Amino acid sequence: MSGHSKWATIKRSKGKTDAARGKVFTKIIREIGAAAKIGGGDPNGNPRLRLAIDKAKQANMPNDNIKRAIERGIGGGEGSTIEEISFEGYGPAGVAIIAEAMTDNRNRTVPEIRNMFAKYGGNLGTSGAVSFIFHRKGIILFDKKGIDADTLGLEAIEAGAEDIDIGDELVEVVTKPEEMEKIRDGLKAKGFNSSSSEVTMSPSTMVAVAGEDAKKVLSLMEALEEHDDIQNVYSNADIAEEAIKNA
Repeated sequence: MSGHSKWATIKRSKGKTDAARGKVFTKIIREIGAAAKIGGGDPNGNPRLRLAIDKAKQANMPNDNIKRAIERGIGGGEGSTIEEISFEGYGPAGVAIIAEAMTDNRNRTVPEIRNMFAKYGGNLGTSGAVSFIFHRKGIILFDKKGIDADTLGLEAIEAGAEDIDIGDELVEVVTKPEEMEKIRDGLKAKGFNSSSSEVTMSPSTMVAVAGEDAKKVLSLMEALEEHDDIQNVYSNADIAEEAIKNA
């Protein structure tokens, strides 16, 4: 199973406190505002905004919050000076990591992220340092419990999915980014409701990590996720699901 779905397992196994949920809302609101500012407030003509709204609904964000975030993005008010930055670097054991950020203060965020990499045994690189390893893909995740994973896989391939990966708890459907929504909605019509879906960065090669290195990689990724300015974290770490659950 890819680094993306394994990281989904990490976050799921650790649970979500109210404080963490509030931070998730803040990050989604920031993404909605940025998407609306760049591509307009109509999700039908703005794929990035549509995906951000989908993510908000998956997180059970109230519609009023979504509406206000769109209005702020269009109006250029609070958050209008937000800058998008992609951090690339290596973690312990040579694991490649990309952390996508939105910040209103580059001079604060850059050194904080650099220090975070160093603290957990990694190093921040320059633009392009690891991005060549990753390709943008649509990822649709399904809870394995209560579904026929094999039938889901066959339906997904027939609908145009590029790959299927059946893990211990999740079934991952990989698609082209532009086809993700169509395939997700088609599978929903067949009775398969996804637990999450998003366009993400999928690694072309994985790095097997275990023991203390695995703990350090997980600690770094979790610290990055918890940083207020970081929106998404991707890696090519191949860590056993049992090690993730016990981290």
